[in-house]
Amino acid sequence: MKQEAERWGLFELELNGPCSGNPFVDVDLTAEFKYNNRVLRPDGFYDGEGRYKIRFMPDTAATWTYRTRSNIAELDGISGEFVCVEAGEGNHGPVCVSNQYHFAYADGSPHFSFGTTCYAWTHQREDLQEQTLATLKSGPFNKIRMCIFPKHYDYNLVDPADYAFQGSVSGGWDFRRFNHVFFANLERRILDLQQLGIEADIILFHPYDRWGFSTMDRESDDFYLRYVVARLAAFRNIWWSMANEHDLMRAKKTEDWDHYFQLVQELDPYQHLRSNHNWQGFYDHGKPWVTHCSIQHPDLLRVKEWRNLYRKPVVVDECCYEGNINHDWGNITAQELVRRFWEAAVRGGYAGHGETYVHPGDILWWSHGGELHGDSAERISFLRSIMEEGPGGGIDPLPMTMLDGGAGKAGEYYLYYYGNQRPAFKKLILPPDHDYRIEIIDTWNMTITAVQELVRGDYRVELPNKQYMALRITVVNSSRTSIACGKQGERSLRIF
Repeated sequence: MKQEAERWGLFELELNGPCSGNPFVDVDLTAEFKYNNRVLRPDGFYDGEGRYKIRFMPDTAATWTYRTRSNIAELDGISGEFVCVEAGEGNHGPVCVSNQYHFAYADGSPHFSFGTTCYAWTHQREDLQEQTLATLKSGPFNKIRMCIFPKHYDYNLVDPADYAFQGSVSGGWDFRRFNHVFFANLERRILDLQQLGIEADIILFHPYDRWGFSTMDRESDDFYLRYVVARLAAFRNIWWSMANEHDLMRAKKTEDWDHYFQLVQELDPYQHLRSNHNWQGFYDHGKPWVTHCSIQHPDLLRVKEWRNLYRKPVVVDECCYEGNINHDWGNITAQELVRRFWEAAVRGGYAGHGETYVHPGDILWWSHGGELHGDSAERISFLRSIMEEGPGGGIDPLPMTMLDGGAGKAGEYYLYYYGNQRPAFKKLILPPDHDYRIEIIDTWNMTITAVQELVRGDYRVELPNKQYMALRITVVNSSRTSIACGKQGERSLRIF
């Protein structure tokens, strides 16, 4: 019976080969996977103890053939075939850019990015990793930012059990030998996330380091990237983040980041999403090898500006964290974080979550995972449900003729958010030949109240004079598009 793998699943070829010398350096291994005129060439990798693996993610339900190529005779010319069957339940494929400013899975299902940050969760003890997964299972997040290298920073001063390279803290590292035990755990956790429908936004480099991983030379960086892509690219829920706060890594220049982007792009047969996160100075997200903007900034009102500048999806992965620690980036309220999520959404972008509450054991979600203690997650879940009930292709900022603070799809759907403002009412001028359903959304208390079933023409919406309110206006039927004008001197919301 032929081997089988799901569409966008994982086919893994395991081979036995030499373990003498340094197989990571001495052995070259790749394979050609073919279906009709399609050929993909993933690299293989050494997995320790004489094991070599080649991983492949098929994207077409069909019979695929393969043939290995190697400089080692016993690994060269091995051929075979397997059957790719249709994707199973919950398998929508990898996420890609859709409609220029948004995301979708490979099967066309929309992906609205609602991410969180747990930098070093896979470096924690086993029970804490399991607790993190349990929290994620019941939470709203469909993406998580996580590092390959451990983190050295406040609240992060304990050495992990394993590292990506062979060696030791006291004796130094061999940047030409990888630790397969470390990578086995990382892969196990990526697959755990996959089962939960969560994208693993893998951070390849970062500056918070006392072990020497942030200052490797170019040759060592390239060797590391080749190994990581060979091991991880076949997992469908991978995103590549070149760095966390790349501009704090003083040993690397812009041309280095350009090189790493292009190398990952060249090595990855599946072209997973790629970006680069900043501290203060942005990497140029307009470069062709960047798929989307990964931004750190507290002002979500600028999302529309960044969309216009880079013409790509904008994900503000870090807009400060809910918490109460000493650092200003980690002590905003839940209300403020939820407001920032909404501000991003109604400007056609996406925001990211993090939590940093003081903990007696210094277990902070933002780095260690564990449990959530704040109040923002369930409100973020509420926003996610609002987005998923809206247009499948995402919502975009409304034209300048509209009041600021709204997004939608012209003639179909409008979502307005008033944030820190607290209007007692809003005047709408709706086309008289369209019927609309108007709903008042209390984004903090998570309630939706219908004004009345159908509305058309001029209408005054009474609002509760509270902060964090939103309006959802949905067309019920439409005979033609019309433009309505307000009375002279009135500032009204005009729906086109």
